Amino acid sequence: MKLATYTHAGRTGLGIVRGDRLVELDVVAPTLPRDMIGLLSDARALGALKNVAPDAPSIALADVTLRAPVLNPGKILAIGLNYRDHVEESNMALPEHQVWFNKQHNCVNDPYAGFNLPSVSTMFDYEAEMCFVIGKRCKHVPKERAHEVIAGYFVGNDATVRDWQLRTNTWQIGKSFDTHGPIGPWIVTPDEVGDPHALDIKCWVNGELRQNSNTKHLIFNCFDQVAHLSQAFTLDVGDVIFSGTPSGVGMAQKPPSFLKLGDKVRIEIDKLGYIENTVIAENAATIIE
Repeated sequence: MKLATYTHAGRTGLGIVRGDRLVELDVVAPTLPRDMIGLLSDARALGALKNVAPDAPSIALADVTLRAPVLNPGKILAIGLNYRDHVEESNMALPEHQVWFNKQHNCVNDPYAGFNLPSVSTMFDYEAEMCFVIGKRCKHVPKERAHEVIAGYFVGNDATVRDWQLRTNTWQIGKSFDTHGPIGPWIVTPDEVGDPHALDIKCWVNGELRQNSNTKHLIFNCFDQVAHLSQAFTLDVGDVIFSGTPSGVGMAQKPPSFLKLGDKVRIEIDKLGYIENTVIAENAATIIE
């Protein structure tokens, strides 16, 4: 099943994507939760989705604006240096332990929206990543049970402002600029994904293939990640996890190739779909509200 957050005719809701159509849940099942975290938190509601008829009323997917599937995640956690080839291109040692950082919630962006070229940097980079969302509140989850708490998978871009990332020992600010976390286009449930560690992952910049790998090359796979994180703190429903990027990022090009105004970044993962974001100018005006 593909679960989407969308906006249509001025209204934001949840839907099931079926081919090029979208079933509006507030139309076919008006008693279900209206936001993704609420839906994922309700086992009975998720069960009810299986009973939505194949011929349920739907609208054209082309007529809606797809939003970030989880609009307001409580936590956004991202792992660094998690593909061997990316570690090598970064001239760093293989990590002995998982390397984690936070992305702030303000970075969340829609799958086909523009994302900002920072007014304070020219070192704006892309990172293709498979993401997943937590579907059950959990703590101390053993690796062999980690699949039980993952509600689904989707595509993400861990967009990074490199000079801000690397000028301090903590990466959080350089990874958290507004709009720099596009995700989507929808959540694909585990039953449709199968093995999440056997998916091709690719990134194109202006049609040029830059990243080309497979999730089987993750150093610490998704289940390792859940087991590790949940030893430290509780994972909540709706938490979004970025699982790492393969080689081919702009900083590692020779010479480095950072994103410029008008550049188009497309990231595609088998079975999950694609996101595509165009670099736009940031509004650098002062805001005090």
